[in-house]
Amino acid sequence: MACLQRFDDPKGKELDLFCTRNPIDSSSVAPQVAKILAAVEAEGDAALYAYSKRFDGVVLSSLAVSLEEFEEAREAVGPELKEAIHLAKTNIRAFHEAQRSSGEEVEVMEGVTLKRKVVPIRRVGLYIPGGTAPLFSTVLMLALPAKIAGCREIVLCTPPNREGKVHPAILYAAELCSVDAVYKVGGAQAIGALAYGTETIGRVDKIFGPGNRFVTEAKTQVAQGTCAIDMPAGPSEVMVVATTRSNSAFVASDLLSQAEHGPDSQAMVVLIGSDPDRWIEELEEQLERQCSVLKRSGYVKQSLEASRIAVVQEVEEAAFIANAYAAEHLIINTGDRVLDDSLVDLIESAGSIFVGPYSPESAGDYASGTNHTLPTGGWARSMSGVSTDSFVKKITIQELTKDGLKRLASSVMTMAAHEELEAHGNAVGMRLEGE
Repeated sequence: MACLQRFDDPKGKELDLFCTRNPIDSSSVAPQVAKILAAVEAEGDAALYAYSKRFDGVVLSSLAVSLEEFEEAREAVGPELKEAIHLAKTNIRAFHEAQRSSGEEVEVMEGVTLKRKVVPIRRVGLYIPGGTAPLFSTVLMLALPAKIAGCREIVLCTPPNREGKVHPAILYAAELCSVDAVYKVGGAQAIGALAYGTETIGRVDKIFGPGNRFVTEAKTQVAQGTCAIDMPAGPSEVMVVATTRSNSAFVASDLLSQAEHGPDSQAMVVLIGSDPDRWIEELEEQLERQCSVLKRSGYVKQSLEASRIAVVQEVEEAAFIANAYAAEHLIINTGDRVLDDSLVDLIESAGSIFVGPYSPESAGDYASGTNHTLPTGGWARSMSGVSTDSFVKKITIQELTKDGLKRLASSVMTMAAHEELEAHGNAVGMRLEGE
C-alpha cells in the first residue's frame, strides 16, 4: 500500500499542492445528465420507467413504495439495528430542535419597526443513495431537521435493486421520520423528477442529499434556474491534526473510515512535532494492518494514494493549514486537551470538528447528533453543513408610521437622487406632500 505523501512545513505553492483535491472531470458526464434531465422534463414517468430498466436493470410496476413494502421493511430490519437507529434519531432530533429560530423584531428608530419571520420551505425532496452503501443514516440527517423546521411535505427518492425493492433500513428510517412518500427512482433522473415534477412525483422547492457524479451533476444543472439544492457536493474528506503523542492507531482508523467511502475520497494529516519519523512509520504500519481486514480495501488503497501528511512545528502553522484546506471533517486529536482547545479556537473553516481521542468522525456520521451532510471541496470556507436552518426561509418585514417615514425621508431621497433613481425618491416624497 502506498505511503502518505509527506510535506514538511508547506507554504506558498507547496501548500497549494498539499491542499489540492482529487480532480473531478464532469465534462463527459454533463451532456449525458443534460439529456436525462430533458427527457424527464418532457416525458415524465415514462422516462423514469425507461431509465430504471436501463440503469437499474428492473422493470417497475409502480414508482411509489407501497404500504406493504413498508411493512416488509419493518419486519426485515433486526432489533439491534432498530435500536441503533432510534438512539441516533433521539440525538439528532435533540440537537436540531435546539437550532429552531423564531425570528427577530427591532425598532431601529422611532416609527420604524423591522421584523424577520421564519417560514418553512413547503416541499422538499431528499435523495438517498442505495448502491454499494445504502445510506439510511442520511435519511435521519435530512428528514428529521426538515420535520423539525415544519416542512409541509417531505418526499424521498432512492434507487431500487434488481428485484425492484428499496433497502429495508432506508424504508424503516423514512417511516420513522414521517417521510410522506418514497419513490424507487435513482440517479440523475431522480433529481430531474424532483426538480421538474412528473405525473407521480410532484416538483419540490429544494433538493437535499448526496450521490454519485451523475447525481451531483444533475443537482448542479437544476440549481442553475429550476430548483434550489443544499450545497455543492464532492468526494468525502477528512483531515486529522495530531502530534507525536497521539495514538497512531486511532488516527489510522479515522483515515481509513473516510477512505472507504470511495477511491476519490481524501484522508489528510497535519502532524505537529519536531521528530516525526518514527510516529509516521507507526501510522503507516497501522494503516497497513487495519486496511488488510477491510472488505472495501480496494477503495481504501486508491484513496490513500491521493492522501497526504504535512509536518509542522507550531500549533499556529497546523491551524493555518487546516483553514486553508477547509476539510469536510476535521479531527483534532493531539493527545493534549489544552492544545486541542487552542486549535479549536483557531479554526475558521471546517464542515464539522471532532475533538479529542474519543471523538471519531464516524460518531458524527451516525449517532452523536450533529449533521453529516457537510460542505466538501473547500466549500467550508464559505458554507455551513445542513441544519434546521437549511429547511426554512427568513423573510424580512418592515412597518413605518408616518412620523417614521418623515425621519427617514431625507436620507432615502438623497440616496435615490445620487443613484439617479427618481421614482424611488418620488415614492417617499408623494407620501409627505404638504407636510
